[in-house]
Amino acid sequence: MHQSEFAAKIDRVKSAYDLCFGCGRSNPIGLQLDGFEPVGNDAVTTVFTPRSGYRGFAGVLHGGIIAAALDETLAWAAMLLADVMVLTAKLDLRYRAPAPSDRELRVTGRLVERRGRRLVLEGEVTADGAILAEASGLFLVSGGLPGSDGER
Repeated sequence: MHQSEFAAKIDRVKSAYDLCFGCGRSNPIGLQLDGFEPVGNDAVTTVFTPRSGYRGFAGVLHGGIIAAALDETLAWAAMLLADVMVLTAKLDLRYRAPAPSDRELRVTGRLVERRGRRLVLEGEVTADGAILAEASGLFLVSGGLPGSDGER
């Protein structure tokens, strides 16, 4: 898939969900994840620079923010790679190292398997090439992308 196709899908979803905590452009307290790019045929990635208000304790990003970024990126992997809107049914996390609150982080999500309405996704958060957190999740299809025939 070309970057222009990704960009068109991203714009359709973001225009319908502008206040989403994870990706909404108009949510002043949200993560505002954006700039998703394809990685091969089965993954998407984006860069996230945390705001100071997302700290847990000095210099460390709050674990809930990491969880939200992973959840959102896994959902975007489903949207961009399988052309469906999804809801999180299960999300398992493993924190491997403290995430710096003052550094650019890379968040990646991969579509591992699809069985009907069920999608299995995996992802990770990295900084400077080191894995800081990993996630695996089960997501359920809730409908098609905004503007598609399968939209809900």
